[in-house]
Amino acid sequence: MVENTPHLHKTYHRNKTVTVMFLCALVFAGLMGRLVYLMVFQSEYYTMKAKELHERERSIKAARGRIIDINGKILADNKTVCTISVIHSQITDQEEVIAVLCKELGLSEEYVRKRVEKYSSIEKIKSNVDKSIGDAIRAYDLDGVKVDEDYKRYYPYDSLGSKVLGFTGGDNQGIIGLEVIYEEYLQGEAGTILTVTDAKGVEVAEAGEERVEPIAGKDLYISMDMNIQSYATQLALQTMETKEADSVSILVMNPQNGEILAMVNVPEFNLNSPYTLPDTVDSDALGEDELQDLLNRMWRNGCINDTYEPGSTFKIVTAAAGLESGSVTTTDTFSCPGYIMVEDRRIRCHKVGGHGAEDFVQATMNSCNPVFITVGTRIGAERFYSYFQQFGLLDKTGIDLPGEAGTIMHNVENIGPVELATISFGQSFQITPIQLAVTASSIINGGRRVTPHFGVRVADSDGSNSQTFSYPVRENVVSGETSETMRYILEQVVAEGGGKNGAVEGYRIGGKTATSQTLPRGSGKYIASFLGFAPADDPQILAIAIINNPQGTYYGGQIAAPVVRQLFENILPYLEEMNYNNT
Repeated sequence: MVENTPHLHKTYHRNKTVTVMFLCALVFAGLMGRLVYLMVFQSEYYTMKAKELHERERSIKAARGRIIDINGKILADNKTVCTISVIHSQITDQEEVIAVLCKELGLSEEYVRKRVEKYSSIEKIKSNVDKSIGDAIRAYDLDGVKVDEDYKRYYPYDSLGSKVLGFTGGDNQGIIGLEVIYEEYLQGEAGTILTVTDAKGVEVAEAGEERVEPIAGKDLYISMDMNIQSYATQLALQTMETKEADSVSILVMNPQNGEILAMVNVPEFNLNSPYTLPDTVDSDALGEDELQDLLNRMWRNGCINDTYEPGSTFKIVTAAAGLESGSVTTTDTFSCPGYIMVEDRRIRCHKVGGHGAEDFVQATMNSCNPVFITVGTRIGAERFYSYFQQFGLLDKTGIDLPGEAGTIMHNVENIGPVELATISFGQSFQITPIQLAVTASSIINGGRRVTPHFGVRVADSDGSNSQTFSYPVRENVVSGETSETMRYILEQVVAEGGGKNGAVEGYRIGGKTATSQTLPRGSGKYIASFLGFAPADDPQILAIAIINNPQGTYYGGQIAAPVVRQLFENILPYLEEMNYNNT
């Protein structure tokens, strides 16, 4: 056995060597197979990955869709601007780059140097640079400096309709107004510029650039009529100045379909510099939160974002509820001694001596509080509240603008005799101007609650791929008979009653005045307003003028009704001509 040991050792080592060689062959075969698989079957994938490691991507902004008025006038457009960037690894003369950019862009050396010296794939120096400046920088032909053209929002009419149109931020996205509501249509799709670089990050000139072109956003066509918006703005500014008011709002809409022709809230702001506060404000003395608060207030759209006590214009609602419920008829008679007692409270009529005997039509013409309190009491709290729901007063209107405020109303269980009395003539609760306009529209248009809106349709810049918007309409808000009666009553208010300053020669006008005191009571601040519509027998246009805190005379019939009269005197002939030309 001892003699066979060497032979056994030789056999063992030989077998071990064969095994190792076999395993090595298997591993080598596996590696070769893997290599063949990667080089042949996955070559396209890894070629793309390798290419991506040496590609640099720059974004190209899409042209934002325009906003266009009902007559085809462009209210929001685009200007070609440039974005200036640097690529550190490609700069060959750092000091020259810094000097040129400081000179042409008006930036500090510290700011530019910090970005030029930063090791990054690409560093933005400044965006929204005028094209002429971008062209001047491009002419220097500086290595490592990129001048990319894109778009900046531009508003041809500066402040016109500012709180409706809204504006965009530095990234070209909507911030407020229609710009943000219709963002999905307006924004478009960004493109890209791809450049190939070597291992050091220097662009390979022979490879050139690959461009994925941006897709422009769709144009938004709106119901605003720039001519009416412009005139209403002038009228509001004139009123604010002469009455020394805090603000003036004018709303003009079609009560038949909810299309808004004008929405003015002065003071407005310049859409091309939306972060610039009025000259009377010392911005440098403000903290960040204070500054933002003032900006938010400047951008605020009073017609939809703010609520107020409507006062006697709300008697349109009380009258409609009274007629609809059978609690009152046009021939019912009343006696107004100048006040009415509700529990232990003496609520006065605006005419201290009272109106004496009057029927319901005359009471509306006189805007007699005691009569409307009586009608409200007849209706009763629960039934009156049910009419608020039926009329849609407790819902938002659904207007296509952001931040619509809801009605602030008592819960039905909290409406006692005094609350019911004050609600009946438009106090102790708050609504928005747009809510009042929509509710009044449903009462005078035959009983249809329309959705107020600006958006009409969107389309590509060449007019193709058009999409028209539709909006909900709720039928039978009031009966046709109640609607017809209300049109008659409100026409009498303007023809012979408290709204006679809203009358327009040659036209049948309906309307209602209001004067309400702002909270807290006794502040000495009032809101004067007037709601008017024409023609009275078939309303095609409705307007509201609201004057906040006028100095001196503050009665709606004396200062707000004339505003709507002047508005109608100018726009009614214009609308007739427009309708004639379109038929």
